[in-house]
Amino acid sequence: MTSTLTISHLTKAFGGVKALSDVSLDVAAGERVALLGHNGAGKSTLMKVILGLIAADSGEISVCGSAPGDAAARARVAYLPENATFHSALTGLEQITYYLRLRGEDTSGAMTLLDKVGLGHAANRRIGTYSKGMRQRVGLAQTLIGRPDLLILDEPTSGLDPVSRRDFYQLLDGLAAEGAAILLSSHALTEVEARTDRLLILSGGKMVATGSLTDLRREAALPVAMHITAINGYDADVLSVLPDAIRVGSALHLTCTQEEKLGTLALVAGLKEKVADIDVIPPSLEDIYSHFSRRDGQ
Repeated sequence: MTSTLTISHLTKAFGGVKALSDVSLDVAAGERVALLGHNGAGKSTLMKVILGLIAADSGEISVCGSAPGDAAARARVAYLPENATFHSALTGLEQITYYLRLRGEDTSGAMTLLDKVGLGHAANRRIGTYSKGMRQRVGLAQTLIGRPDLLILDEPTSGLDPVSRRDFYQLLDGLAAEGAAILLSSHALTEVEARTDRLLILSGGKMVATGSLTDLRREAALPVAMHITAINGYDADVLSVLPDAIRVGSALHLTCTQEEKLGTLALVAGLKEKVADIDVIPPSLEDIYSHFSRRDGQ
């Protein structure tokens, strides 16, 4: 795949303190990439460098084939901050029309953009009456102006209700399918776990892990949990075969390594007449994130 964003060995310091240290990453056209990290990990600094708001001290960066901040890059990149702010006296339709005019786009497309983010019903209401989630959707409509090749999204679902979050990610899926590269920063790990192609974990200004969720699970090698429900009266039989299991309420809980998972499942399968149910729970993204952050000493 063609890389829309490429960063190699990027370093940025403020007053002698490194906010970013030897960071490398790439985001391909049509790829949805989540940037994860604790507060102070360097996510905001990285986004500012990509947008050309601040310059890196060293390293190389290509944004849609141009230097960050160049006119060519600005024309092809869209940014949505965590807390989008707009003129409270303007309606949603007036605000998007204004932004279309600034970008030299046909203003007749304003209503289509608002409909796309679920704000068509409130297009003629003043933004001052909007909820935070509605204002966030105005910001999302703004980012869609000009069909950008790269979207930089900072906590984009902040303030959205569960249904709006689902609709938001469906919209991102559609944009990625059309070839847009998406880099989003989020603390909502359960959201990005299932709705992104690749994960980047920053810790202390360093890129400590990168890959798909499957890749990171394999690299972290965290234990797999199993919850086994025995048919009444057969708990002891199950425990005799799985002596490391512990009783928790009405279920038996067991953990094993990734390498032991298939063998353990085979043992459970051999008890099929004595087992009512089994749940296999792999390490969550939160577990993986904590693992790599701790490994880096943060």
